[in-house]
Amino acid sequence: MNTALPHGAERVKARHSKDLLGTGPTLDQLVPALSLIGERLSRTLSAGLAAMLGDDAPVVRVGMPMDGTLASIQADIEGLASHTLMTVGPEGRPMLATFEAAPVFRLVDRTFGGRGDVPDPLPDAFPLSAELLIARIEQTVAEALSAAFGGDAEHVVRALRRDTSLRHLAPFERGEDLLQLSLEVEEDGFDPWSLSLAFPQATLAGIITVPRHPRKARANAAAPDPAAEPFASMPLPVKAVLVDMTIGFSRLSSLKPGDVLPVAVARSVPLKVGERTIATGTIGELDDCVAVQVSNAF
Repeated sequence: MNTALPHGAERVKARHSKDLLGTGPTLDQLVPALSLIGERLSRTLSAGLAAMLGDDAPVVRVGMPMDGTLASIQADIEGLASHTLMTVGPEGRPMLATFEAAPVFRLVDRTFGGRGDVPDPLPDAFPLSAELLIARIEQTVAEALSAAFGGDAEHVVRALRRDTSLRHLAPFERGEDLLQLSLEVEEDGFDPWSLSLAFPQATLAGIITVPRHPRKARANAAAPDPAAEPFASMPLPVKAVLVDMTIGFSRLSSLKPGDVLPVAVARSVPLKVGERTIATGTIGELDDCVAVQVSNAF
């Protein structure tokens, strides 16, 4: 039944409870979710690089997610690098892929039959051969990310544009909160090479689904009790990853006593069993020892 409003009265818009609507994923939820995406990406990117390089599938290792900003990315880069603005899904949610010069020139040299030598000193710009190779890597990374995100039309990743200057590329605001993934590629007989990905937290919040309410266990399903045998006495090595960093090969080869390497400890430290993240926490102190206080377990 429709009820007419008095003449001149305005209809009040419905207000929805925040408790019913829920809020976006928190940082503690985004970090483990991105870790799981990184695990899938290591497999899909390995297969894609094997097809691109025409060789056996390399080992792709993905570091722990680290928080940062565009300014911190720029501070970590020495010399020439190529930055690619990518978008996710039809909404065009932005993300950033960064390829430093040394790995690119190493791959270019291999493409022309070399052993992966890097010019010294590095040039001030990428030649056409390097630009063409970067475009192939961009496409391979975009396809691997699309598959890691779910492989459907809502998660297709596309390379939009690239520049050697982050300031000119301007993929997002310099102070925007980001989560970064470093990827290292290892191939038999060659030096490892790396690339990095950066996601605004708003991008991840738009493509990662976090359950609003925990699922209820079925009444007839009896979950195994980890405190009962034979599970209770099984030893499982657990590691807390405080720092996971990528250093350019040229800088690594020039390290000497007294050098200082700035590191950033993530606000959310992952606890891992093997390669799977089981919990996250924050660093603190207990009885004069470094400790991790668990803030999220899954």
